[in-house]
Amino acid sequence: MTGNEVRNVIVIGGGPAGYTAALYSARALLEPLVIEGVTWGGQLMNTSEVENFPGYSEGVLGPQMMSDLRAQAERFGTEFVTDDVVRVDLTKRPFVVETADETYRANVLIVATGAKARELGLSSEISLQGKGVSYCAVCDAAFFRGQEIVVVGGGDSAMEDALFLTRFADKVSIVHRRDEFRASPIMLDRALANEKIELVTSAVVDEVLGSEEGKVTGVRLRSTKTDETWEVEAGGVFVAIGHDPNTSLFTDALEHDEAGFLITKPHSTATNVLGVFAAGDVQDPVFKQAVTAAGSGCMAALEAERLLAAEEHARATAS
Repeated sequence: MTGNEVRNVIVIGGGPAGYTAALYSARALLEPLVIEGVTWGGQLMNTSEVENFPGYSEGVLGPQMMSDLRAQAERFGTEFVTDDVVRVDLTKRPFVVETADETYRANVLIVATGAKARELGLSSEISLQGKGVSYCAVCDAAFFRGQEIVVVGGGDSAMEDALFLTRFADKVSIVHRRDEFRASPIMLDRALANEKIELVTSAVVDEVLGSEEGKVTGVRLRSTKTDETWEVEAGGVFVAIGHDPNTSLFTDALEHDEAGFLITKPHSTATNVLGVFAAGDVQDPVFKQAVTAAGSGCMAALEAERLLAAEEHARATAS
């Protein structure tokens, strides 16, 4: 459906939030269209095994889980466009959503474009993603019981990840490029007080080791002061240098915080523009979990259905 035809709901994004929003919208007979992106599936497409999503008692591969969520939404009539959105017009309803080749219109828009973990920018890091390189300690810590781990970062997230990892790992080395940390004093104190944690300052990761073995075996570090290099054995590398929300298309129209995460109303997924809802990591700088993303996708769909029903009732009453 393109041109002047107007959809009830368009969902932008193909991750847990987007597919859950589509599922609930489809079951409400809203016939949603999901513009899921060329690389649909979100961050879980780079995850080997997911053990903390409800319903998968034996765990599930990330890509398989995303295929399952997509198929469930499709079962109830969701239509998919596997393309990237290049422009949106949120100045009036129906909203306009454009890909490179088509233009779509909808009375309600659910933004579920997610966020992307910042990477170190190393080819060895990319090749070992899901093979010992992780961006989520809560998701993957249990896979590293009894091992030595490297956490890269200097903020509160790095400290929180390191502290969480000490529940499973024998040793956690926090590697930070500067000699002072951005973390809050209380988080830094907690890390310093933990005997399993070692702080490695004024150093960067030059290479993640283990490409030949097919799994992380360690890292090669380089001093930012002397350029000296040395190797550290490790079974896993957790990169905790922040996330960037995929919101560049929306920040002109939608309220957002300094990092670009969309701001929604309290106890709601509604944005500052009537008819536009935001769900998942695109509006969540705190939890960043598949299950919380899915939950907010459900919320967005329910709020979308209620808005459309209220507006239909108002039109009927007026006539």
